[in-house]
Amino acid sequence: MNIIVWNCRGALKPNFQSYVRELVRNHNPGIMVVMETRVRRDKAKEITDRLPFDGAIHTETMGFAGGIWLLWNSDRVEVVQLANTEQEIHVEVKVLPTNLSWIFTAVYASPRCVERQVLWGNLSKVAELHNLPWVIAGDFNEPLIDEDKFGGRPVSMARSLLFKECLDKCNMVDMGFNGPKYTWTNRREVSSLIQERIDRFFMNPSWCLLYPDAKISHLTRCHSDHCPVLMETKPRGQMFLTRPFKFQSFWLSDPSFPSVVNQAWRQPRKLRDAIDTFAHQASLWNKNHFGNIFHKKKRIMARLDGVQRVLASEPSASLVSLENHLIKELDVVLEQEKDLWALKSRINWMVLGDRNTSFYHVSAITRRKRNLITAIKNEVGDWLMRRGKLLPISGRVS
Repeated sequence: MNIIVWNCRGALKPNFQSYVRELVRNHNPGIMVVMETRVRRDKAKEITDRLPFDGAIHTETMGFAGGIWLLWNSDRVEVVQLANTEQEIHVEVKVLPTNLSWIFTAVYASPRCVERQVLWGNLSKVAELHNLPWVIAGDFNEPLIDEDKFGGRPVSMARSLLFKECLDKCNMVDMGFNGPKYTWTNRREVSSLIQERIDRFFMNPSWCLLYPDAKISHLTRCHSDHCPVLMETKPRGQMFLTRPFKFQSFWLSDPSFPSVVNQAWRQPRKLRDAIDTFAHQASLWNKNHFGNIFHKKKRIMARLDGVQRVLASEPSASLVSLENHLIKELDVVLEQEKDLWALKSRINWMVLGDRNTSFYHVSAITRRKRNLITAIKNEVGDWLMRRGKLLPISGRVS
């Protein structure tokens, strides 16, 4: 199961909902924590009801700042709320279908030191109440060591020691990360650039024994000054299976598609051969004509990730400028992708609404999630999730 935590710096931004769906498509989280939403609890439900999750817990904002949303999918996990404050949400998580249970705490630490100390005290008290596997994740607004910060004032040893003392009382460990070094930046010119690693996952030893292969990744930062942080409890390689040919109805709306059909049927041939030729040529056309949008987005994201990695170690004015240019280029590609998702949703947008609404993204994602098989139950009732065990069974039922 995957978990994503992300300080979005405002859930009312135009691209917030589309980016959450993007994260869900790419990383399939069972739980997602969104921090610093800046949306009052009575308005939060209106937004989370439009996101691809069916469970949600919201905290109140701290004035015009803060706010935590803990979102989940009930077909993946069972979540029981235990307690929450403006800076924390504590829940018990049961992962389906394994039935492994543990405590999960989502955190958005206040930017004010005095209020963070209240949070450290609360976490220390929670540690005294249980001995279960436990994960604490979120934006802690406090670097731990000098290596967690670039630029600006030095890390405050007094404040970081209070943070470390809390982690020690909770018996927490940092499992490291992959990706760019820092999770937050002020996105200033290089002379005044500040970067910090303040968005993190911490686990106690009992949890580490449950998931010894768990992996933490800092994802590409593009819609906030914080990057999303991904935890994969069981990272695995992608399964590259041959997909059967499937005709896409949105092809009919493209003016170049008739030429693909004509070319496949141009020469006299048997029906079976003509169908095979059309399937092959249509697949290539689809990949080159529509697939380039996704490939272009991946290339931009890869370049953005590379720039942010270098920016973390060797900041320069040219890199800051390049990062801003790539973010603008990404926004253009995302607009193009919206058009494609509207077609892929298999809905006539002229009948059902504005093409820029979130309706099409949701319908396409829902269809994909419905078709996704993550586990198969064998003859004796055991759930199989590993590729080596799944392939023989899938071969028997195909």
